[in-house]
Amino acid sequence: MPAEFWPDGARLVVSVSMQFEAGAQPEKAPYSPFAEMDPETPNIATGKWFDYGVKEGLPRLLDLWDRKGIKVTSHMVGQAVERHPELAREIVERGHEAAAHGHTWEPHWRMSPEEERGSYEKNIAAIEAATGTRPVGFNAFALRNSAETLGILQSLGFIYYIDDTSRDEPFTVEVAGKPFGVVPYTRRNNDIDRFHMLSLSGAAFGSDLRDEFDTLYAEADHRRRMMSLSVHDRIGGQPGISKVIGEFVDYALSHPGVVFMRKDEIARWALEQPDTPHEPATAAES
Repeated sequence: MPAEFWPDGARLVVSVSMQFEAGAQPEKAPYSPFAEMDPETPNIATGKWFDYGVKEGLPRLLDLWDRKGIKVTSHMVGQAVERHPELAREIVERGHEAAAHGHTWEPHWRMSPEEERGSYEKNIAAIEAATGTRPVGFNAFALRNSAETLGILQSLGFIYYIDDTSRDEPFTVEVAGKPFGVVPYTRRNNDIDRFHMLSLSGAAFGSDLRDEFDTLYAEADHRRRMMSLSVHDRIGGQPGISKVIGEFVDYALSHPGVVFMRKDEIARWALEQPDTPHEPATAAES
């Protein structure tokens, strides 16, 4: 009989990140398909691109998760939450996790430790005010952390972060003499990286997701495996892309022993397991 690597004998865990960023983007927003016209002309098209995320994308994705009966983790930028608190509240009311994503859409690694802490404190306050819940998980802008990030997060009550792509299973790192959870991110299963390549079709994305799943499902017979999928409000919430994501969820759930879990659930469980891989502190994490 195969060893049990997950709660209740599950074979493979799939975890979805739903990024809530629309409304917090800077005027010269990155990751937009609309190029700047000239320095004097406001980029109205980019603003509309992000507006789609709150008007159509997130509502469509929330309905999709309900239809499939799964719960996800939503990484929320503080300013996006402040501008759309009703949507943040609805995400939590529908059973999903509200996680932190910084207060503004700017590089935290360029901030002083005091500025970085302040950004996270504002992010926490915005989420608490809108949802009544305090975030315990964190995702940095562009997955980039400063040398102080993990220590700051731990001191603010966070228990995990996702800005690590080095494993296909949860693990812990030592921060200030204590284990801190890591629920790994996967850039290759991220819609923002894939659909800015205009030649990529939804069908190709779906095929890649199934290939990834098949390999991890096979490996899960003899070791703990986790698959991570990331969708963004204005990208994964588009009709054709959300259709492909829904088809992938159906495909995954058709396999025995597959469960979808929120990242806070994964982190709490992993922190309690004696066989969770643990890595010592590095200079940047101690």
